[in-house]
Amino acid sequence: MHDFLKAFKDAFPHTISIFLGYLLMGMTFGMLLAQQGYDYKVALFMSLFIYAGAIQFVAITLLSAQASLMNVVIVSLLVNARQTCYALSMLDRFKNTKWRLPYLAHALTDETFALLNLYAPKKGVNETDFMFSISLLNHSYWIFGSLVGSLVGSHFSFDTQGMEFVMTAIFIVLFMEQYKRNTNHKNAWLGIAIAVVCLALFGTEYFLLIALVLMVLALILFRKQLEC
Repeated sequence: MHDFLKAFKDAFPHTISIFLGYLLMGMTFGMLLAQQGYDYKVALFMSLFIYAGAIQFVAITLLSAQASLMNVVIVSLLVNARQTCYALSMLDRFKNTKWRLPYLAHALTDETFALLNLYAPKKGVNETDFMFSISLLNHSYWIFGSLVGSLVGSHFSFDTQGMEFVMTAIFIVLFMEQYKRNTNHKNAWLGIAIAVVCLALFGTEYFLLIALVLMVLALILFRKQLEC
């Protein structure tokens, strides 16, 4: 228990920026869900067991449109397909996490993945406990934001337009932090180039998954050249 608390204290400061973003986005989700007539229990259930910001927002539209189960499954797979790339890259780090593995896989959101690759535990801190703490903290922030938004949204109406930019801003900050920490920027510029080309060719609707697949392939095929 002492080792876990040590890792928890080490992980917490790294998650503060995510707390602010997840609080706002979680509240937005909760408010939108409440406006569709669903109470806090639905928000809690979705944030506990689905825990994927994009598909949770899409799910509000699907629920209001009374979409079929098959449509929900297909849309979920398409929206969250990028998580496969994250999971594959974390196989080595997760392989010795034992009973924590199912939760670490479940909680591997975009932001958690970024933090796990940006920060390392201090000397003497168990890496598994550190990764678990970051995942647990981020998940808790999202749940808290969703509950607050749901409870507030059931009593008041808010204009949530534009709040989705919060997560984009967080990604930019995390990218800049990682860029400053590393002297080799080949990977960063390669990722930017692939993303820009895919955006120009495939548009905003399809570029993300294609760009992620191409990035993974490029990192595998040109690993030695990129590490020089």
